[in-house]
Amino acid sequence: MTSTIRSHTPFAVAAVLGAAATMLLASAAAFAEDAAAAAPVVDSGDTAWVLAASALVLMMTLPGLALFYGGLVRAKNVLNVLMQCMLSAGIVGVLWILVGYSLAFGTGNAFIGDFSKVGLSGVTLDSVVANFASPPRNIPEYLFVMFQGMFAIITPALILGAVAERMKFGAWCAFITVWFLMVYCPIAHMVWGSEGWIFKAGAIDFAGGLVVHMSSGFSALALALLLGKRRGLGKEAMPPHSLPLCMVGAGLLWTGWFGFNAGSALSASPLATLAFLNTSTAASTAVVAWALIEVMHRGKPTALGGATAAVAGLVAITPACGNVTPFGAIWIGAGVSIVSYLACTFLKPALDYDDSLDVFGVHALGGTWGALASGLFAATLGSGIESNAQQIVVQLKGIAFVVVFAPLATVAIVLALTPIFGSLRAAEEDEVLGLDLAEHSESAYGFAGGTPVAPELGGAVGHVALAMAPAHERIA
Repeated sequence: MTSTIRSHTPFAVAAVLGAAATMLLASAAAFAEDAAAAAPVVDSGDTAWVLAASALVLMMTLPGLALFYGGLVRAKNVLNVLMQCMLSAGIVGVLWILVGYSLAFGTGNAFIGDFSKVGLSGVTLDSVVANFASPPRNIPEYLFVMFQGMFAIITPALILGAVAERMKFGAWCAFITVWFLMVYCPIAHMVWGSEGWIFKAGAIDFAGGLVVHMSSGFSALALALLLGKRRGLGKEAMPPHSLPLCMVGAGLLWTGWFGFNAGSALSASPLATLAFLNTSTAASTAVVAWALIEVMHRGKPTALGGATAAVAGLVAITPACGNVTPFGAIWIGAGVSIVSYLACTFLKPALDYDDSLDVFGVHALGGTWGALASGLFAATLGSGIESNAQQIVVQLKGIAFVVVFAPLATVAIVLALTPIFGSLRAAEEDEVLGLDLAEHSESAYGFAGGTPVAPELGGAVGHVALAMAPAHERIA
């Protein structure tokens, strides 16, 4: 018996060693699988969609907003408006990479990000950002930087609609530089940053009601009041010089807004499709509701009203598009038509302020309605929120902060820039001549596109001579 056991011992030892080796190999394989699962993997479908969405959001500024605003001003100022949009893209596009992204999405504190990502420090080809899909997938951080950069570009550009036709071009460039750093970046951090207090409170702002529309809209009103009214307002007609351009711009804004809202899901997911559907539903409802209001009030619907209504509907659904049902989107679109129509038609003349292109009525008040409606009609609530009533309270806190902070910061910026520029307002003779010639020595439609002719100097030569002459030699 003993010899039998001894004769099988080498085989038993080998079996034991083999089993151990198998177990080790299996453990190593499992460990490798776990490590692979833990490593962030970029989802190509989500990446492709957010790339396309980023381009759509840029199209909202160039050429969407540029044409929408450009068509609404007089012919002698259209190039100035287009250039203001262009420089917004240029200035903010550079600042976003240098410091803006870090201030908005750096860790920081409850109010502002830190400088950990200045110049995109630490962001590499391997850096990823988890999206809102369930389960979350990943997109490259470079793409997230670019997508959010498009939001940063359009926001200060929205302000120009309130001060169109009367602000120095150099002053405009300086203003948006400081405003972007002092207003946009902090609010973006507070609402969307992981450490931001509005984010932690559970506020709903899916694509920028607080961050984009309310911040720009309330700042626009403050800036318009500080600059004063356009010269001749109420004494001479100032109709839009090209409603077709305005309508084309509105159509491009509507199209680009799908990237703005559905892209904010950061994924090619059911959530993105809900945001996409709600976006168009609210805009469609707003157009119909506004037309009905105009028929009841004026007797006829207008093209200008249709374009304004579409933008108002898009503004209002922006914060709510990922959290409400399509039926909720209908209520939001109908509601904003009432709010913005009353503001543009009755509130503006009653308070006697000159918001040239109704930025306050559409973006500030429309965005406020959308932010409030995000809680009122929410089908999915913010983190830690248990009821729509509680959500509304949280929404009101965020609204109140932006309503106070944005215009106060704007006033501070204007006061700081005034000693540098003397006045942010264009000189009277420049305003009469038109900012296209005065600021850029160009005319959008040759030299007969609605600009005045110097009495002593006829035709194109007179216009160019007048534009290039020193201010004290110009003939108003």
